[in-house]
Amino acid sequence: MPLPPHDIMRYVMTNKTQRIFGDESIWLCLTCETCSARCPNGVDPARIIDGLRELSVADGFEATPRSIRAFHQAFLDQVRLSGRLYEVGFVMEYKMRSGNLFSDITNAPSMLKRGKLPIMPSRIDGQKDVARIMDRCAKDRGTTEGGQS
Repeated sequence: MPLPPHDIMRYVMTNKTQRIFGDESIWLCLTCETCSARCPNGVDPARIIDGLRELSVADGFEATPRSIRAFHQAFLDQVRLSGRLYEVGFVMEYKMRSGNLFSDITNAPSMLKRGKLPIMPSRIDGQKDVARIMDRCAKDRGTTEGGQS
């Protein structure tokens, strides 16, 4: 990452969020939580970075790479719909949002054959609760369910 977690935290503390949103580092973070586990001050940088992603999407910052924005939004949309990640729906939505339709299409047949991509989504019992929580969060942020103002 061009900006390591400690630099991101310093920019947050000094209210220099424009520097953060002008860089793709928050989108390259894998949220492995290593920085949170090792933070000597007991801060949770991974959680803060996730929040910064949400703020970036809500504010429409253009520095966010299209493919990463597409991945993020497709993931959230699929969780909202079924309460968990539905891989086929996720991949289809990601491909449509990113415009990268055919880059790895040759992988699909073998994944389907091995049962890695279920045709139908499985819904959790609390799916409606997950959708309600996500809708409430979007409403509190002043955005629509798609994350756009």
